[in-house]
Amino acid sequence: MINYNEAMLKALAVAQSATKNGDVPVGAVIFNQEGLLVGTGHNLRELDNDPTAHAEIIAIREAATKNGSWRLDGYTLVVTLEPCAMCAGAIAQSRIKTVAFGAWDSKAGAVGSVWDILRDPRSPHQVEVIAGIMEPECAALLTAFFKEQR
Repeated sequence: MINYNEAMLKALAVAQSATKNGDVPVGAVIFNQEGLLVGTGHNLRELDNDPTAHAEIIAIREAATKNGSWRLDGYTLVVTLEPCAMCAGAIAQSRIKTVAFGAWDSKAGAVGSVWDILRDPRSPHQVEVIAGIMEPECAALLTAFFKEQR
């Protein structure tokens, strides 16, 4: 079983790397069914000039490569910010079992705040969602970044 606070500490550490590129500090980590870390990612949109280079997408790609399959059945993704619609779609398509996130995204969140793509009963793949893991710490990282940008 995954300790979500420990996993979120890893995601927060990964998120710090994004600020080196001037990107929003979002970090994601993925664990397989045995609880082994198999994917990490932080935002690379600025560095790669790629609008799809979100932390979750980077982590999913790494986990799928290590898995040797795009199917991440039974895997768990832990991310510092509520996933957007694009990332929620990728999570569902990869068949990830559980998503745990820290801070809510009231502007673009798609896992419970603005939309709820992963738990929509019309979706072909249902995902367990755990919200608010270390929310104050995750929100503080984002607040500090945006304060510095202004």
